Amino acid sequence: MARPRLATKFQAAEESPGLLMWQITNRWQAAQRAALKPFGLTHVQFVLLASLTWLQAGEPVTQRDLADHAATDPMMTSQVLRALERRGLLKRRPHPRDRRARTLTPTPTGIRLVNRAIVAVETCDRDFFKPLGEDGPAFLCMLQELRPVAPRAG
Repeated sequence: MARPRLATKFQAAEESPGLLMWQITNRWQAAQRAALKPFGLTHVQFVLLASLTWLQAGEPVTQRDLADHAATDPMMTSQVLRALERRGLLKRRPHPRDRRARTLTPTPTGIRLVNRAIVAVETCDRDFFKPLGEDGPAFLCMLQELRPVAPRAG
């Protein structure tokens, strides 16, 4: 009896860029989880805290600004920020010009933690992408082409 065949244009599963991206992303996320475990941070907590610390040099940072920068869902961002705030890693304050918005500021404890964690994250990335060798910069350019740019709220 013949086995049903998947209606795909690919001759082999390894030809599917989507499947390969899925597999690679899962391996990379597992490596990042392991790298962040000693710091007690999930990957999304790290990304939001690092992004907030990065953005802090300019105008007051709102939750919307942070979600746009990190390309995260606003509702999920809110939940993660509440968890980081409970841990004393960031503070929310009234926005100086928008009564509906709150500004976000990493605490000194949050800044120290994220600066220790980023060393582990960047080491993990370097080790994970090392097999690309000299093609690493070209791969980075290709990833930047695929990254969606979130529209800014007006």
